Parts: sequence; C-alpha cells; structure tokens
Amino acid sequence: MAPVRRPRFAPTFRPRDPRLGPKGLAIGIDIGGTKVAAGVVDAAGRVLRRARRATPGTQPREVERVITELVEELSTAHRIASVGIGAAGWMDLEGGTVLFSPHLVWRNEPLRANLEKLLRRRVHLANDADAAAWAEWRFGAGQRESRLVCITLGTGIGGGMVMSGRLERGRYGVAGEFGHQVIVPGGHRCECGNRGCWEQYASGNALGREARELARANSPVAQELLRAVGGNPERITGAVVTELAQAGDAASMELLEEVGEWLGLGLANLAAALDPGTFVIGGGLCDAGELLLAPARRAFARNLTGRGFRPQARIVRAALGTEAGLIGAADLSRVNFRSDRSLRRGVGGRGVATPAT
Repeated sequence: MAPVRRPRFAPTFRPRDPRLGPKGLAIGIDIGGTKVAAGVVDAAGRVLRRARRATPGTQPREVERVITELVEELSTAHRIASVGIGAAGWMDLEGGTVLFSPHLVWRNEPLRANLEKLLRRRVHLANDADAAAWAEWRFGAGQRESRLVCITLGTGIGGGMVMSGRLERGRYGVAGEFGHQVIVPGGHRCECGNRGCWEQYASGNALGREARELARANSPVAQELLRAVGGNPERITGAVVTELAQAGDAASMELLEEVGEWLGLGLANLAAALDPGTFVIGGGLCDAGELLLAPARRAFARNLTGRGFRPQARIVRAALGTEAGLIGAADLSRVNFRSDRSLRRGVGGRGVATPAT
C-alpha cells in the first residue's frame, strides 16, 4: 500500500506577528510539583535572566511567598511590563482561580487576586501545560502548525492545545487534562482520585515507580540502578533512569521503552479525538530524546485508528525544553496586555484564550 502523504499546511497566521503584544519584558513563572522556575522573557521568547526555588511544600501561602521573592529578585535589573504564572492545576474560564491541582493543595484558590495584591502589578494566570503549548507554537517546535497538541511529561502529564492561533481551553476552562484520561480501568491509583490515569504509565513518576519496583525485587538486571543510588531503591527517580539509559544501561533503556509505548498509545487516542497536525512532546522526561520518542512513534502508528488510510500527525520533541512553561506564561501575560482578563467566552460558549490584537 502506498504511504499516505501528510498534506502541507498553508499558514494564515504568523507566530511572531508584532500585533500580538508590546515589546516590553515580562516575567514568567512555572510552578511545578517539585520546583518553581522563573525568568525574564523578551518579546522574541528569549530568557534573559533566570531564578528558581524548590516548591515549598503544598501550602498556597508558601507558594505565593516564593513567587513574590522570585518576582522581586528578577525585577531588580529589568523594567517589567507584566507577570505570567503557569500553575499545575485546572483554571476557571476567567483565569483567576485554580479550581483543583492534583499535586498541590489548591482547591478553588483565587491565586491571581492573591498575587496581584502581593506584587502590586497585573498578573496573568494560566495552566502550566497551556503556557508550554503556547510557547512552542509561538517560538518553538510547533510554529506554523494550525492544530497543535503539546504534551508535557514531568511529575505527571500535562496537555495544551493551540487551534488556529487560539489557546483552546474548552467550555469550562479545563480542557487539555490529558494525563487524567483513564487508560487502564482499575489501574494504579492517581492523585486526582481515579485509577488508571495515563500519567500513571507515561510520566517521570511512572518511570521512577517501575524502576523502584524492579530494584526492590533485587532483579539481576537492576544492579546498575542500585549502584547508582547507593543500594537504596527509594532514591531511584525518573531522572536517574533516564541518565542511565543514555549511558547504555539495558534495564533503564527497557524501562524507558515501556513508558514510550504507553505514551504512543495515549497519543493515538488523542489523535482519534482531536486530529492534530503535530504533537509536541516536552517536559523533563524528554531529556531521554529518541530513547522515549522512537518507541512512542511505533506504538502510535500501531494503535492509530484508520492507520494506513489517513494522514498521520508528526510527533516531535519540544524545542524550548523545560523553560517552555515560563516562556509561555510570560508571553501570554504580554499578549493579553490590553485586559486584565485575557480569557473570554467565544462563540457558542466555548472558552478560549485569544491574542489581543
């Protein structure tokens, strides 16, 4: 059978359209389960200065204190036009409240109002994966793509979509939580409360868990893993496995391949529902490169509905690395400079984030 050719996309927009916002500097902050990363970002997506802290537990006030410290530190040498926050959690449609965060204890937390009071400046709040997707569409691997889905692999799995130049957030603002689709009914318990979520099989946490289980069994193939952590299986993380796999450890490479296969299966499910032109895969787990993405592509092709008779989305590694979230958060705050509320209802009640033009 002749291969199906992927049609070319003739763009109707330009990622670096100067109408998208002012040229001033913005601070972007990416709040994750383990770290809070911040940077001063210019209008071309370049990070001019960086700072970071460990995520201070799960208490909202402590996280707000760290954000305030980072903004004050980064503002000393630059004149800042706006601040953007990318937070791991579900946002309301107006972008002011964190409805729920599986990895932090935010429950209906009015984070934007709290931070604007502390910082005495305008703050834009976005889901961290949405921010990463926006950054990759604007400046990274997803430029000129009309239907982009971005997957971030870290502590869990985040997701964001940019469709025809719009950040798609769904009817209620919580679209893109791909990591919490149930992919194995009755499977591993997830922090969200369900069992068998995709992120329990295709994330950095999943990779570390599987490696620890192998090491606890004292399997002969896990000896290199145990040596790397001084014989203590509880010290094995996804980052440790990735580093060993890159060095050629067979067991670590096999563990990464299994995670890649789960990744590809989930992407095939998303392709059936969303039909994107490109999947951009980012987050810390992508340090594994083709050790992760090659098995993901194979599993994707094997599980794709209509395979052999339909165009197939590209699966590419993110270009901006772990800084995509803070770059996107900063740029979204700049893009939406004309209004403190950048998220508004679209036609038919569909919630979207749109550039101010």
